[in-house]
Amino acid sequence: MFSHIDKNNQPTMVDVSDKQASEREAHASALVHLPSVVGDAIQGDDIHTKKGPVFQTAIIAGTMAAKRTYELIPFCHPLGLESCKINIEMVNRGTARIDCRVRIYHKTGVEMEALTGASVAALTIYDMCKGLSHDIVIDELKLESKTGGKSDYKAASNL
Repeated sequence: MFSHIDKNNQPTMVDVSDKQASEREAHASALVHLPSVVGDAIQGDDIHTKKGPVFQTAIIAGTMAAKRTYELIPFCHPLGLESCKINIEMVNRGTARIDCRVRIYHKTGVEMEALTGASVAALTIYDMCKGLSHDIVIDELKLESKTGGKSDYKAASNL
């Protein structure tokens, strides 16, 4: 049974009023594959374009998006996130890895917030670098792990 469908087969928000609050964390990641012309713009640990520092801007955008996930995804609960940390690093000359870690003490999980943060950070990198090339590929957006609630989860590739 799907959690967002009621007994009359209608879409609905999950009622969390009877759930116990607990510490909940989620970690999501995404890869952004960059063509060499974008890689050539890397200076130190960031990409600098006419629009400004790409990774710093993507971290801000991803954090803002994670906080507003409930406005983007139907039936997500509005949450006052207690922590949202986004890290972006080059894993090789042509690939940036985004890690978004979100934490809260609440009755519902934060997987969607972590995934939204990682995806909007990736989209921001694309937006800021598309003037150099449109051959940018966003890949492997995934939930790496979650803790709290009914069960914990760790992606098989992380075991």
